Amino acid sequence: MSFDRSKTPTWRTGYRFQYEPAQKGHVLLYPEGMIKLNESAALIGGLIDGERDVAAIIAELGAQFPGVPELGEDIEQFMEVARAQHWIELA
Repeated sequence: MSFDRSKTPTWRTGYRFQYEPAQKGHVLLYPEGMIKLNESAALIGGLIDGERDVAAIIAELGAQFPGVPELGEDIEQFMEVARAQHWIELA
């Protein structure tokens, strides 16, 4: 089964993506706690705005980082993990 890049990710209700100076990085805040995101996840997370679909996120990061061969697959994998962890919803 292939990933549907036309889906638009949104953060789940109660989840907030933000830069946290104390953590020196981007985090995902939610009622039960906080997840510190690595640099790649933070770049993807910064583009989750409820308007861009996965294809647009891939295109935008592809323009910023040309020549990264597995960029699309890496972003799809992030979306799958984020959905499985209930951080995002894909509509």
